[in-house]
Amino acid sequence: MSDKTVTLQVRHAYPQAPTVVFDAWLDPAIAGRFLFATPTGTMVKAQTDPRAGGGFLFVDRRDGVDVEHIGEYLEIDRPRRLVFSFKVPAFSDQSSTVALDLAAAGGGCEVTLTHEGVLPEYAEGSVQGWTMILANLQTALG
Repeated sequence: MSDKTVTLQVRHAYPQAPTVVFDAWLDPAIAGRFLFATPTGTMVKAQTDPRAGGGFLFVDRRDGVDVEHIGEYLEIDRPRRLVFSFKVPAFSDQSSTVALDLAAAGGGCEVTLTHEGVLPEYAEGSVQGWTMILANLQTALG
């Protein structure tokens, strides 16, 4: 593994208002349907404590193995910005930081997701994963 990290950025436009999109990230009932959920896995736990300093835990069961996604909310500025630490212990002990910036656009909003501190060997998969998550959020919101 490398000591150097990279920063990734993906964007997605939604027809929903920024408040609707923002709140979906913090509501475990909605977030459990899109956040870290894989097509072949089953979300077995979705917990959030949506306050600065609060944490989250999402567990996706993949081929009988539970994969935890954990983090702490660092900044919650509804509905403009959400920042959290992020770690998947099954793949790395390293924590990274994810920032979501939401801006009103065309009657809906655009989300810019910036992921800092990504190990280079996970960069391509992380871009694909976040792109899938943002698309799945669209589906979860209807």
